[in-house]
Amino acid sequence: MSDISEIPVSNETRRDFLYVATATTGAVALGAAVWPLLDQMNPSADVLSAGKIEIDLSGVESGSRITLKWQGRPIFIDHRPEARIALAKADDNNPDLIDPATDAARTQRAEWLVVIGVCTHLGCIPLGQKEGEPVGQWEGWYCACHGSVYDTAGRVRRGPAPRNLDLPPYNFISDTLLGIG
Repeated sequence: MSDISEIPVSNETRRDFLYVATATTGAVALGAAVWPLLDQMNPSADVLSAGKIEIDLSGVESGSRITLKWQGRPIFIDHRPEARIALAKADDNNPDLIDPATDAARTQRAEWLVVIGVCTHLGCIPLGQKEGEPVGQWEGWYCACHGSVYDTAGRVRRGPAPRNLDLPPYNFISDTLLGIG
């Protein structure tokens, strides 16, 4: 016969099991209630589809600039002639640049400059996309709000703007098809 002192005694009781089961059920219920609230903050399918656009550049003549809208912001596309490319490259090593960057670092193809057309100072839209608008002495863009001036590579040359015009994520899908986003 075995001695009663040799029988293992469990400290777990039915009450402890009920506590654990109730806490687990509550956690699952809370997760099920919170999940839809968090999931509704994700962008909808129409917003996600607007995140990527394709532009056919075959009709854009050299020397012309076009503006399009991507994610609510203007995108400036400049089909730069050789003279504008030469101006941009001539200033690559200029020590007076506020935010130094080479022209090659700002373009994927020298003849195409693609920038977000929002001044980096306070968010105004710079002038220079349309014929006859002021472009400043560096022949890029001029922000009439506070006087920032950008060159033909979108680099800030004068004014309160702290950095160059931002670059959107883009790539050339083919020779004449540009993908943004």
